Amino acid sequence: MIDFIGDVHGHADKLEELLLKLGYSKPNSFYVHSNPQRKVLFVGDYIDRGPKIRETLEIVKSMVDNGSAIALMGNHEYNALCFHFQETDGGHLRKHLIKNIIQHYQTLKQFQNRQDEYEEYLEWFKTLPLFYETEQLRAVHACWDDKTIAFLKTKLIDHRLTDELIYESVQKETQLHEAIEETLKGKEIKMPAGLDFKDKDGNVRTEIRIKWWEDPAEMSYRELSVEPLKNLPDTKVDLTVLKNTDFYSKDNKPVFFGHYWLKGKPLLNRENVCCLDYSVAKEGYLVAYTFDEETKLVSENLKYV
Repeated sequence: MIDFIGDVHGHADKLEELLLKLGYSKPNSFYVHSNPQRKVLFVGDYIDRGPKIRETLEIVKSMVDNGSAIALMGNHEYNALCFHFQETDGGHLRKHLIKNIIQHYQTLKQFQNRQDEYEEYLEWFKTLPLFYETEQLRAVHACWDDKTIAFLKTKLIDHRLTDELIYESVQKETQLHEAIEETLKGKEIKMPAGLDFKDKDGNVRTEIRIKWWEDPAEMSYRELSVEPLKNLPDTKVDLTVLKNTDFYSKDNKPVFFGHYWLKGKPLLNRENVCCLDYSVAKEGYLVAYTFDEETKLVSENLKYV
């Protein structure tokens, strides 16, 4: 009995509104459901962009500390750790480029003169698992690939990163780097030659995020792209641009994730695939799915504010 909640990105007011809608209340210092059997699973990305990042972290962490929630790591929490971690020869694991500073700007600004508090949350980020699985379901921030998750199970400590693993994860030639990139940021492929697009932050990109739950052998570039881009062709995907052609089959247990900045009214991707990120930080919805051990997901269990 889990209520999955998508990327919050510092929108604490929306989060509290959604928690109340789901039947949670705050009799003491943290939110808890009226049914003690129910808890929240947050799929990551608590920080950056929004107006109440500290308040969001306080809500999420207090629920985790008191057993009424599970919180996964998102790519923004991972990026924040790398932005903070210093390299041995100077600089930081995540370079302090303008685009990276801008991505973290709201978080840094809201923790101004609160360095100790911020560093305590950074330490907490390291306790967040990268994925969650039971006999009935799976959850991850961006992408569940069976082979990648199997590798991470052998590499991580209790599904979590250590300082040593964080340093290893930024080394681009390592299997860990590829696994973290895919799990927290999704699968990407190169666009056909000569094509590019600007992402939501205005950065020019030549790679598209793909629907890793669809068979790429049966899809065109336009169909396989998570983001609807007008300049993508309807031609079949060149499978040689993929690391492999694995995809999340319809026979797998339900999987929940965020990350993809979907637009419009929240909908199920498939009976066993549910993306919960509907761009709350871009005037979209904060979305939840109330799971009751059903083997096939149903759209009426999607709740949003």
